[in-house]
Amino acid sequence: MALLISLQPTFSTPHKTFTEFPKPFCSGRFKSISKSMADSSEPVTGNCPSTRENYPVPLSPPLPAISKNLELARAMAASSKSSLFALSANDVIYEDEWLIAVNKPQGIYCESVLAAVPRLLSDSAMAGIKTSLPELHLANRLDRDTSGVMVITKSHKVASKLVKAFTDHTVSKSYIAFCVGSAPKWKKINIKSGHGRSKFGVWRVYAAADVGRSLPGGSVVRDMETYFEVLSINGQNAMEEFQKFGKDEETVVVQTKSLVDIDGQKDEILIRARPRSGRTHQIRLHCQYLGIPIRGDVKYEGVTEWNGKIYDCHELHAESLYFVHPITGIPLKLQAPLPSWASQAWQPQQQEVNSP
Repeated sequence: MALLISLQPTFSTPHKTFTEFPKPFCSGRFKSISKSMADSSEPVTGNCPSTRENYPVPLSPPLPAISKNLELARAMAASSKSSLFALSANDVIYEDEWLIAVNKPQGIYCESVLAAVPRLLSDSAMAGIKTSLPELHLANRLDRDTSGVMVITKSHKVASKLVKAFTDHTVSKSYIAFCVGSAPKWKKINIKSGHGRSKFGVWRVYAAADVGRSLPGGSVVRDMETYFEVLSINGQNAMEEFQKFGKDEETVVVQTKSLVDIDGQKDEILIRARPRSGRTHQIRLHCQYLGIPIRGDVKYEGVTEWNGKIYDCHELHAESLYFVHPITGIPLKLQAPLPSWASQAWQPQQQEVNSP
């Protein structure tokens, strides 16, 4: 028996074609390669792209100059908003004796959501459900500006089991993102790359071949994999848009810097993302690499002004979680309602379907 809490269908992810980006050409034991292969602050020498310390070179760009001040302003606004935050019964997606799932709003810190749970539980007085408030734990975390499904466990035992499920990648996750960039030529894509902190502590995309190599600060490049599906382009059903390309799905193994022209034509793209690893800012980084940064994501080259409107948060929503209940063993799917920016992007398609 499976307990299903879902508002939308899920999608399978068959692999049909495979594409590997070519590795950068390097020759000569000590010959230098083009400076464009690295940041100006990260010189490149030797047999392959690396810094003087023999660190791998990030393939995604450094933070935009405007991001520092904008991120500071956003953080201050979120701190103020989070200090007054309270959950309501309408925010609850699911609850039982062992855990509670809520729909986290945009612009609120995870810790503030956790702090609001005790009052919610005491105020709601949900028929005989026992809780141990001192043992509340976050089972998953979302970025400050990411909305959607968050799970809070009610005991240490449940927390350890569910955290292990996340760590072992046995929890299936889906996200919805509103991106602005050149419309992709693929309907579905699976992207594999490296992930790590660069010289200045910023999360970056690395070549898949660099996984396991050391980085500044003692960390290493870790694997990162995300499956993407385009849902709509400029409000039109993606199936219609991709009939002319004849491609259904491909896999990309990242080896070089992206060749996508980020200054090219700008389209509105609604995507569903399914991370197959759990790296920090994973979806945001891969969207940037693919040339479709998320609207409002100032850290990763997303537009902050679009069609005359200023966007103070990135538009990324944790749509669903699917896992085996750590106590009952019953498969459980939790799904959060879509935010307005996502439902509006789908509205033209829905109207077409409903039209006579």
